[in-house]
Amino acid sequence: MRVNLSKRTAATAITQVILLTYSAVVVYPMLWLMLASLKSSRDLFENPWGIPAQLQFVNFVNAWTKAGIGRYFINSVFVTAVSMFFILLIGSMAAYALAKLVFPGRAVIHAGFTSGMMFPVFLGIVPLFLLLRRLGMWDNYVGLIAAYVAYSLSFTIFVLTGFFRQLPSELAEAGLMDGCSEYAVFLKIMLPLAKPGLIAAGIFNFFGIWNEYPLALVIIASENLRTLPLGIANLLMVQHYETDWGALFAGLVLVMLPSLIVYLIFQRQITEGLTAGALKG
Repeated sequence: MRVNLSKRTAATAITQVILLTYSAVVVYPMLWLMLASLKSSRDLFENPWGIPAQLQFVNFVNAWTKAGIGRYFINSVFVTAVSMFFILLIGSMAAYALAKLVFPGRAVIHAGFTSGMMFPVFLGIVPLFLLLRRLGMWDNYVGLIAAYVAYSLSFTIFVLTGFFRQLPSELAEAGLMDGCSEYAVFLKIMLPLAKPGLIAAGIFNFFGIWNEYPLALVIIASENLRTLPLGIANLLMVQHYETDWGALFAGLVLVMLPSLIVYLIFQRQITEGLTAGALKG
């Protein structure tokens, strides 16, 4: 008994050491980045690992105004919000139909959506560029949002189908007997019950779209339409000549903060949503 107890204690201690080491590896770069964003360029080179000699909050002002991060930030908020609206709307309707409605070819369609998760983005960039130019959707938000929605639907439908599949069909039947249409049953009964899945899918889509770079680089050419990843890449090239590295790190913090805040607020919903999806799948 004592041998088993000592083995469990040793295993627990080893697990805690591994988790603490992993946490330090993840957290330290973020802390360093935040400290670097409050340093002057000279302080960064003379004391890269220490605490700032004097807090340079002006770096955030320069990044937001002079470097144009404020405009790119607003562009990213708009693109991300609109993309997520259509992703969750279309994805939830498709997932509900695949999970609850019976029609020919349902399994084939579901397999097609699922296989879309294995399709690499880089493989379709050139055809996508040519298609959007021919349709007049290149270098505007319509084409960028359409690309984000198309690439995100596979994952969203895969996650939400598991939730809708396990919801009691008797609820939908009761709603139909009470005079509700299929749309009313979906919007008023089934969709609220799939809230954990919607939150989980929405948060992961937010992370992906907010930080997305390759598609935005190919589709957006105008400077005033650039999103945050494009703006940061441009700022990095500019800083090679202006050497205002504090503003660059401040811009990186502005990119990181929304994702960090969203995760801290919804971390419980993420865990519960994915766990519920796994159990229901």
